Amino acid sequence: MTQTTAATATPLASAPPDATRVAVSTVIFTIRRDPRTDRMELALPLVRRTRDPHEGLWALPGGWLDVAESLEAAASRTLAETTGLEPSYLEQLYAFGAVDRSPARVVSIVYWALIRADEIPDAGIENTAWFDAASLPRLAFDHNEIVGYALWRLRNKVGYSRIAHGLLADEFTLAELREVYESILGRRLDPANFRRQAENSGTLIPTDRFRTGAHRPARLYRYDQDVELAERGPLSTRH
Repeated sequence: MTQTTAATATPLASAPPDATRVAVSTVIFTIRRDPRTDRMELALPLVRRTRDPHEGLWALPGGWLDVAESLEAAASRTLAETTGLEPSYLEQLYAFGAVDRSPARVVSIVYWALIRADEIPDAGIENTAWFDAASLPRLAFDHNEIVGYALWRLRNKVGYSRIAHGLLADEFTLAELREVYESILGRRLDPANFRRQAENSGTLIPTDRFRTGAHRPARLYRYDQDVELAERGPLSTRH
């Protein structure tokens, strides 16, 4: 996990040798256009570790859980400290606690989040960079496994919720919506079938505005805000 300012205030070395520490990490996705291919891709930020273990490797943003904060508050805090990001969607993913995942015993409570490209600050943060989720380098600890699980969860949710809205502007064309789905699923979708399914989903509201360009004007849509972004279950308010 990535050490944050809060984490360094209570270093792991000060804990008893047999203590189990709790950390919080976040996998946060966005959709961006690759300037080399002009294709939309699913991307996430990683933080380069500046100390052992795994000094120099990239890792998920995160840090230690403070005794006085909730898990979700810790996820938001450590994400802001390491990347400067404030996601529009944040959900608990899983607890990773294999005995050998770190030199000392550490259980990581992992969240996953979504952020729109226009919500990402222009100024980067030192030791932080964005990577294509489909072609990551070897990451510190078990973070490749964690990202893989987050991708699996996102791909499942996109099939039965309006979770893609967390990656879109308030108004969008059906072609833009299809690009988001293709980026998440990692495959091309038939435009006619996608349009039919999207218009019959009951979650889209057509506007009277159009996007103009080289092709014929495309109608802009928005999501029905009365429909939840994604069902979080009966324990969603307990952190």
